[in-house]
Amino acid sequence: MADLKVLREAEKELIPIFWEIDAGVKQNLNKVLTAFRHHRVGVHHFAGVSGYGHGDLGRETLDRVFAEVMGAEAAAVRVQFVSGTHAIASALFGVLRPGDEMLSVAGQPYDTLEEVIGLRGKGQGSLMDFGISYRQLELTREGGIDWEALRAAIWHNTKLVFIQRSCGYSWRQSLAIAEIGRIIGLVKEQNSETICLVDNCYGEFIEDREPTAVGADLIAGSLIKNPGGTIATGGGYIAGREELVELAACRLTVPGIGSEGGATFNQNRLLFQGLFLAPQMVGEAVKSSHLIALVFDKLGYPVNPKPFVPRRDIIQAIQLDSPDKLIAFCKALQGVSPIGSYLDPVPAAMPGYESDLVMAGGTFIDGSTSEFSADGPLREPYLVFCQGGTHWTHAAIALESAIEAISKESS
Repeated sequence: MADLKVLREAEKELIPIFWEIDAGVKQNLNKVLTAFRHHRVGVHHFAGVSGYGHGDLGRETLDRVFAEVMGAEAAAVRVQFVSGTHAIASALFGVLRPGDEMLSVAGQPYDTLEEVIGLRGKGQGSLMDFGISYRQLELTREGGIDWEALRAAIWHNTKLVFIQRSCGYSWRQSLAIAEIGRIIGLVKEQNSETICLVDNCYGEFIEDREPTAVGADLIAGSLIKNPGGTIATGGGYIAGREELVELAACRLTVPGIGSEGGATFNQNRLLFQGLFLAPQMVGEAVKSSHLIALVFDKLGYPVNPKPFVPRRDIIQAIQLDSPDKLIAFCKALQGVSPIGSYLDPVPAAMPGYESDLVMAGGTFIDGSTSEFSADGPLREPYLVFCQGGTHWTHAAIALESAIEAISKESS
């Protein structure tokens, strides 16, 4: 079949890129190993505690290890975070007060943050319900940061600038660490007191540094994405300046307890091991994204990022231009998933999202996007967003099925 020949050719073309990715994995893994050695991680750190979670040595050590890996003063890694959105929301509610302003500088945030901010829904305790105002800077026509608008956008009451690193459900380039550093530099020039919070979801271990290394005051994300290494069973993290991390932790728990509470329910070993595995898992996901991009570009579909372009997160978008193709693509991926391969994804409402979604996610951890998955909102131009992948060969097998399914919808 001619389309499958395209896949084989793409695999060969990407060999030099895969070698470069492995070199980056080695660099990030060395950073993780250094932190483990520095904090003398041992098997005694795997034991968990119950109840209030007071005096959990493993949790406290993991926080310090995670902070060092992220280049931050402090971190709070907790299974009590339901999702990356929960971690980000805890940071927002932790540092913002009535009368403050939040400014999003990379367009509209990810769908699940809209109700947190108050852009959708009402009366459930959003930021706007508590008198916190919100503005956003739209991206340029090319999908980039509007640097001139940003320079003039920081006002006296702009308490927090929100930077979404990943593209989310938008057709734009995700942000590189260098761009994030430039944003933060411009913000701090206008108001050194403005807090810069980065939604780091999907971006961890893509480059050799995290946003905290270029001035971010806070970063937050999910453990069932990159830093959980595909084996963390849930949770999220916040990292950054110590006093701000503690404020966020006080929203997760309560003032007076903050980061001192939170039982780990015997999850410490998985969280440590997941962090150790994370650079390798991210590397495989990046390889998968390159393969998907090159194959579908050769087949004539618009893709973002484009083939051979350095990656900034683990998301690969394809414009399919048809609801039938979007559903067929997700069904094909579900069919070669290790879990639930017998299920057929159908479009449905999802809490926190505006549009119906169709999702392929036969993953060992429910909802894990560090494992190979795909989803997309059922709205024009019918984009599918592929994420993760524990090994690029799984993506290659899935692509064989997806190419065949798409071809049937085209005929």
